[in-house]
Amino acid sequence: MPPLVFANDAPTAAERLKDASGVALIALLLGIPMIGLTTADQGGSLQVLTRWPLLAAFIAASFCGRLVVRYLLDALKRRRQAQDRQAGAAGAKETRRGGRMLESIGWLAFGLALVLPIVFSDNRYVVDTATTVLIYVMLGWGLNVVVGLAGLLDLGHVAFYAVGAYAYALLSTQFGWGFWAALPVAGIIAGVFGLALGWPSLRLRGDYLAIVTLGFGEIIRVVLINWTDFSGGPNGISSIPRPTFFGLPFVPSSDNPTFATYFGLEFSPMHRIIFLYYVILVLSLLTNVLVKRLRKLPIGRAWEAVREDEIACKALGMNVTNAKLSAFALGAMLGGVAGVFFAARQGFISPESFTFNESAIILAIVVLGGMGSQLGVVLASVVLVLLPELGRDFAEYRMLLFGAAMILIMVWRPGGILSHREPTLLLSSEGGRRE
Repeated sequence: MPPLVFANDAPTAAERLKDASGVALIALLLGIPMIGLTTADQGGSLQVLTRWPLLAAFIAASFCGRLVVRYLLDALKRRRQAQDRQAGAAGAKETRRGGRMLESIGWLAFGLALVLPIVFSDNRYVVDTATTVLIYVMLGWGLNVVVGLAGLLDLGHVAFYAVGAYAYALLSTQFGWGFWAALPVAGIIAGVFGLALGWPSLRLRGDYLAIVTLGFGEIIRVVLINWTDFSGGPNGISSIPRPTFFGLPFVPSSDNPTFATYFGLEFSPMHRIIFLYYVILVLSLLTNVLVKRLRKLPIGRAWEAVREDEIACKALGMNVTNAKLSAFALGAMLGGVAGVFFAARQGFISPESFTFNESAIILAIVVLGGMGSQLGVVLASVVLVLLPELGRDFAEYRMLLFGAAMILIMVWRPGGILSHREPTLLLSSEGGRRE
């Protein structure tokens, strides 16, 4: 039964003013060093200038904006509570309708992704940015298995990303392996590292597990920095071979046929950029299909059951350790495959590409998109990759705008962009199970 809502539950005007005043105070503390004070060179000496009118406008905008946002949020909350009181048997129908809507959005996103490099075939910046988005989509889907489905807090996912990248770099430069041959092998190696991390640490829960995974990620990075003979140390590994189109390279060659000469095209560096885009698009789609199919299998249902109540799963005789290990291994393998593509795309890797910040961004994608939501990961990847890019013209306030946008999104959607998703299993009207 929905909770009862009384008239005195609505916030008063005094409470709203108090809340807005707190926001204005925070705006004052943040605005003094960022907006109110600036430096300028005057006659060879550095002078500190004040911009109090701009600071006052910023504080006033924060105060008024918070009042408006609080009013809209309260109105939305009252509306949702009213809808909850009126909800009844139509709940399952609405769930199915929401699922169909999300499916339609997913197909629309797939169509846009398919034609994007064709529409922007002369704009390398757009295609490169879209490729970066797809890399984070694949990383987010891999971590979503661990965090969103199995409920395990992993702060070291970038370690598996690094393992896959370095596995391909070493296999290609030391043993002459091609991209397609090394792709599954590097993914398996990353999966083995996931098992190595999961086996001794899965007895831990919550913050303790997060600390262990964070430490594992830092161990991998420090090893890569200091084991110079193996990984190249801080200098990294260069001259990593790029993927070819069924053996046809994209770079000009006088001896062997290239992609352009074989198909009678004029050479263009965009051929390789577009090909790499479609490679990561196919890998991402395969990842999505794999995860969605596994969710409907017993192992996928076990992940979600462990996430909801681990003690109940043990009481029912479920092997919780195997369920957690399988989630860690699959997430690590998908992260390793993404690392292989990253190394092949860049042609150079170093430990600086696999810092904790990358793990934080991937985890933010999963949480911001809505844990367990595949489409939510896509939307969050677009937001978190495009926001810094759009903020390049505001270099002085770039991170301020990025943080403000993150806060607004989490206030607007505390459960993530797509906190609602259709359940893996539904009961039909006849009482049977429908997948």
